[in-house]
Amino acid sequence: MTRRFRSLRFVMTSATCVLLGTLSAAHAQNVALTPDEAGPDYVLQGEYHGWQRPLVSARSTQRVGLQVIARGDGKFLATKYYGGLPGMGWAGGPKYEYTGETRGDLLLLHADDYSIEVDGKSAKIFANDGRLAGELTKVQRASPTLGAPPPAGAEVLFDGTNTDKFTGAEITEDALLKIGTETAEAYDDFRLHLEFRLPFEPHNRGQGRANSGLYLQSRYEVQILDSFGLEGVENEGGAVYTRIRPNVNMVYPPLSWQTYDVDFQAARFDDAGNRVAPARLTVWHNGVLIHSDIALPGKTGHGQPEGPAPLPTKLQDHSNPVVFRNIWLLRGSSGGPRGAEWVNLPLSGPPVPDVAA
Repeated sequence: MTRRFRSLRFVMTSATCVLLGTLSAAHAQNVALTPDEAGPDYVLQGEYHGWQRPLVSARSTQRVGLQVIARGDGKFLATKYYGGLPGMGWAGGPKYEYTGETRGDLLLLHADDYSIEVDGKSAKIFANDGRLAGELTKVQRASPTLGAPPPAGAEVLFDGTNTDKFTGAEITEDALLKIGTETAEAYDDFRLHLEFRLPFEPHNRGQGRANSGLYLQSRYEVQILDSFGLEGVENEGGAVYTRIRPNVNMVYPPLSWQTYDVDFQAARFDDAGNRVAPARLTVWHNGVLIHSDIALPGKTGHGQPEGPAPLPTKLQDHSNPVVFRNIWLLRGSSGGPRGAEWVNLPLSGPPVPDVAA
């Protein structure tokens, strides 16, 4: 290698490091871990629930839900659902998308049929002729399994006091578990509860937006991602990564505490090491059943190959500051949906007002 080439490589390497450092600094500036850090766009983002009247007659009044998604620099997307929010009235029908931007403290959303004005506490829907067609109130939902105590016989994996049940683990100053760790023990069949919080990263997109993962047995990933308000496809929050999308996208807005309640049954193998039964999985996301006793076709992504030996369960490090708390595990699995302690409780939203035409 010539001296000139070595110098050129050093310059290129240095420039690359400077660029990566600049990008990392920019990324850090666009990440908020608390509402106080998040800025005005965070105030507007979130879930709204109320009523809409598609026709002039009051008889057409129906429940409606709206999820408002910050995209950075005062730009927004939104998804509207007739019937209510996902997991709170919406029955899987059509969804309606809006785009918009802020003007002062107000967010203006647009589509061909309606426009929506959002002020962070409420939203008003207007028909093209200027008629007030609906009103919604901002709601802050909480998972019915949030704070669930470990049942008798469960192992407390993390309660904020120490990391003895994990390897290579770190805790934040406010006693939350960081990404990039795995259980110190390997578990075969188990029931798992964990709570996680996504950072607010409005400028990031796709897999770069609050990305982590719950890697069951280091083989099968249940995706953790800020896909709030999106389609809910195979690589988004709640999905078995790249394999199976959730029944419904139950991702809450970033900076909300969320829950996964998991029933995992490991794959079965004969004495010759041949798989005779696939791994099976049931998942409740924020109390809503999103996977019901599904068969896993094989490992996901960069997961470890399937085999008869159990492996640790990982909390994936994808360079996004996702944090965890209240993690406990109960050995054994029912192999399917279980009792009321895991099933979504009925969620009620703001009532549809009885208003005159």
